[in-house]
Amino acid sequence: MLTKRIIPCLDIKNGRTVKGVNFQDLKDAGNPVELAKKYSESGADELVFLDISATEERRKTLANLVKEVAKTINIPFTVGGGISSINDVAILLNNGADKISINSSAIQNPDLIDELASKFGSQCIVVAIDAKQIQSDWRVHIMGGKIPTEKKLFEWAKEVEQRGAGEILFTSMDHDGTKNGFANSTLHQLTKMVNIPIIASGGAGKMEHFAEAFTFGQADAALAASVFHFMEIEIPVLKQFLKNENISVRV
Repeated sequence: MLTKRIIPCLDIKNGRTVKGVNFQDLKDAGNPVELAKKYSESGADELVFLDISATEERRKTLANLVKEVAKTINIPFTVGGGISSINDVAILLNNGADKISINSSAIQNPDLIDELASKFGSQCIVVAIDAKQIQSDWRVHIMGGKIPTEKKLFEWAKEVEQRGAGEILFTSMDHDGTKNGFANSTLHQLTKMVNIPIIASGGAGKMEHFAEAFTFGQADAALAASVFHFMEIEIPVLKQFLKNENISVRV
């Protein structure tokens, strides 16, 4: 059985970690370097760092901050936000990122996925998909969830896999920050549709939600932010809980 991964997410704005609900009403959650160090030491399997306003503000991810975080941790580290070229990725990987995450730029230029996978290898290319249920369809959104597109979640997920993405980070915008649980039925459909790992994001509020994402949702990894940032759930306690539920985790 493959080990399931627990991944704290650092959403960064103006050099600080922030967290909101449904992608809005952002609150300060602390210093990203200090948080990254804490998570690395407490047993997180990976870390995701998203510069959430980089694309909207048309600037590049904070490469120097990436370097600072990379120096303090010893777990895989994914960076996203404002990435739109081979050069952007090269800078971030050179500064210590293990993987990069693209979202809006992949929608606007799908060939970018092929180019990055060919240049750097699928194993370090994560495509993040932010989707919201509109009537019966899950519609993909860009620019930090602000702009809806014509792309449908399942079709886009299949396309990004075919283009060479190594992983999909799926965030349900409807569940984000609500702490009511992940979008498990949608997660389950996604995992049946593609053959690359799916990271569940949006909705973690208690330890049972992680177990449900791994069992009902069949996700390969679960990502969360506020429950970790504000010490509502501690990673070692969560992992012991999951182990007791017969879910394979690294402890």
